[in-house]
Amino acid sequence: MHDFPIIINITIALLLALVGGLLARALKLPSLVGYLLAGVVIGPFTPGFVGDLNTIQEMAELGVIFLLFGVGLHFSLRDLWAVRRVAIPGAVLQMTISTLLGIGLTQLWGWSLLASLVVGMAISIASTVVLLRNLMDQGLLNTSAGQIAIGWLVLEDLATVLILVLLPALSADSTEPLGQTIVVALLKAGAFAVLMLLAGTRVIPWFLTQVARLRSRELFIVSVVVITLGAAVGAASLFGVSLALGAFLAGVVVSESALSHQVEAEVLPFRETFSVLFFVSVGMLVNPLQFVTHGGEILSITLLIILGKGLLTLILGLLLARSARSALVIAVSLAQIGEFSFLLGQAGVTQNILTQEQYSLLLAGALLSITLNPFLFRALPWLEKRLQLLGIFRSFFESKREFSMPPVASLRDHVVVVGYGRVGQHLVDLLTQLGVPRLVVENDIGRLEELEKQGVPVLYGDAADSEILTHAHLDHARAVVLTPPDDAAAATMVGIVRSIAPDVPLVVRAASQDGIRRLFELKATDVIYPELMGGLGLLYRTLALLGYPQAEINGYADTLRKDHYDLSVLSPAEREALERMRRSTREMPGVQPSEG
Repeated sequence: MHDFPIIINITIALLLALVGGLLARALKLPSLVGYLLAGVVIGPFTPGFVGDLNTIQEMAELGVIFLLFGVGLHFSLRDLWAVRRVAIPGAVLQMTISTLLGIGLTQLWGWSLLASLVVGMAISIASTVVLLRNLMDQGLLNTSAGQIAIGWLVLEDLATVLILVLLPALSADSTEPLGQTIVVALLKAGAFAVLMLLAGTRVIPWFLTQVARLRSRELFIVSVVVITLGAAVGAASLFGVSLALGAFLAGVVVSESALSHQVEAEVLPFRETFSVLFFVSVGMLVNPLQFVTHGGEILSITLLIILGKGLLTLILGLLLARSARSALVIAVSLAQIGEFSFLLGQAGVTQNILTQEQYSLLLAGALLSITLNPFLFRALPWLEKRLQLLGIFRSFFESKREFSMPPVASLRDHVVVVGYGRVGQHLVDLLTQLGVPRLVVENDIGRLEELEKQGVPVLYGDAADSEILTHAHLDHARAVVLTPPDDAAAATMVGIVRSIAPDVPLVVRAASQDGIRRLFELKATDVIYPELMGGLGLLYRTLALLGYPQAEINGYADTLRKDHYDLSVLSPAEREALERMRRSTREMPGVQPSEG
């Protein structure tokens, strides 16, 4: 069953990942669960089509590179420093204790010390993808608890990159003294980091700027891909360090460029597509029979991830954070493991530290923890009430003040503006001057900080790819304005708004004339197509200068709006409006209406 061409393997893997992702989102689970299950379906342990694991893993390697590039692109020492008092000691202590707990558990099963160490470290690291998705869906991403959790994860990501650099030194195949191997690995990694941060920060942003001036999107995309892959391959071949470190540092360097937002937009399709293949390849290693034959071990690992690590994080959060509820949100956020745990496990297998069976147990525990994590978020109010009944936690909840939620809970009769680009910014400024309550939904962290400084209520999230709009109180809004980047996103947003608030006035910007009718079919109240509106403005002014009465011009414009701006067909209403304009000018001097 492994004789299928590469293109068929990749196509089937992506097709099943798409189906799995759609089902997962329908069940309000992270898409990651669907991708992993797609891998299980085409894996060697299930009947039917068996994908070529080597082929898919080679493609998945690109997913790892682009994934780490994205982490570097978003890495911010400033954000980490802002939550340093909780995130830094919390992350260090939580990773250390969780690793020790993982070592203790697996030592009871007779594993080697190195295998126990790798699995312990993998258990200590939460998934950034799952964390961001769940915080965004619950409207918690721009709360103090959400920002602490993100800072906590940033530190864990940094630790993962360092562990991946040092892991070859722990390999059973290594013949050099351990201390010498670690020192050499650190020196090589340090030399590469210095080269990238000193030379790279000058050369790479300059090069991207020169390419951008050529005004060729194709060349710009190729340049970004070459920089990403070149840094990863150069790190591995010239300095003997991991591809992950090279890709991460490339992202850090590019993040210093003024073009970093454009880079992120262009590299996103590569990152998402190849990351999906990475998760599918991970799922192919999960043996469903192990849930029966090794059910006790899988349950133990899962309980350690969810209950053990969650309770540990809660205790550390209560000691370090200013809010008991913040501590609870952080604990639930980190009660799962994901992509970086997979990377560590894969590296452990490659270095002959872990067996395939041991890695499969880790994967099964990860799959269960990712699946259950959204339900923990939904149970937050219930968990808080139960913890308040326990004497050991009651004093913390009574004495520590609550974290600040986004100022949206009390909003009524407000205008929801999705997107704070040039158009959205002008509208928000106007509403502010008029004293109209407004709420902005934005997924650009830079604009988020600008809005918060102005005291504008804001929710951080992607309105077309999350549950963030469910927290915007649409059923109490006076109007909703959508400024999406394309018609596909616009259609998705309109569908979400109408499912929550069927009657709220809804204005949406279309990116093309073809999208206008589609958005009206989805029950948008009004659709604005900027290019067409500019043409209508030109038409309006021309007719006015020719002496046609303003009332008749307005009447014609109204018929166009009612016909959804369809200029391809002259409707009866438009014919009648034009006839009224002709009649109105027959007795006006200097105006000679046409007879057509």
